Amino acid sequence: MRITEMNWMQVEAYLKHDDRAVVPLGSVEQHGYLSLGVDAILAERISVEAAAPSGVPVFPTLSYGITPYFKAYPGTISLRIDTLLALVRDLFDGLEAQGFRRILMVNGHGGNSPVQSFVAEWLAEHPAMSVKFHNWWNAPRTWALVNATDPIASHASWMENFPWTRLGNVALPPEQKPMVAVDRIRRSTPAQVRALLGDGNYGGYYQRSDEEMLAIWQVAVAETRNLIDEDWSPEVQP
Repeated sequence: MRITEMNWMQVEAYLKHDDRAVVPLGSVEQHGYLSLGVDAILAERISVEAAAPSGVPVFPTLSYGITPYFKAYPGTISLRIDTLLALVRDLFDGLEAQGFRRILMVNGHGGNSPVQSFVAEWLAEHPAMSVKFHNWWNAPRTWALVNATDPIASHASWMENFPWTRLGNVALPPEQKPMVAVDRIRRSTPAQVRALLGDGNYGGYYQRSDEEMLAIWQVAVAETRNLIDEDWSPEVQP
């Protein structure tokens, strides 16, 4: 359930018997012919669907992320790393103060990886808390099915083209775009990235069948749900 569909009294009642929360994390950046909000849309939707059976509240998506390399594409907004980490810190501190103790952060954007490192730092200072950082799209079972469907899958390609991320009246190229050299993107300026990528797709087909995409989605939801429902105890190595 989205916490925006709850009042404070309902949250207070919830916290008497459960202390879990889900926080989606995304970005606003170019995704070729798809919505600029792909990462936020997918992180929120998968969080809501995964949490639905257990009734764990899903907080509003942190929709902006770290994406400086796409700044030459209109509509892309990038936060500084320290800005995003400060925001996540305040969010975690607030959740802890409210009585939440177990947090699943569902990330939809690879550029937000500094947050994963920050989680370990924050947990060292908050031993009563448990936080899982989950890149939903490349979790083991989901990524295995993506590769089994089509191993040429990348940013802004078919693997992010779901019925809820594509735009109406936007025609997609039918061909398979050759993969770009990702290492070149990492050492390029935003203007150079745009010149290298063109439409923004790293490589691969622009769309596959809805049947294939929904099969991947169902696995991704189930994999995310397992993280909500499974044992939250830390693994202790012998």
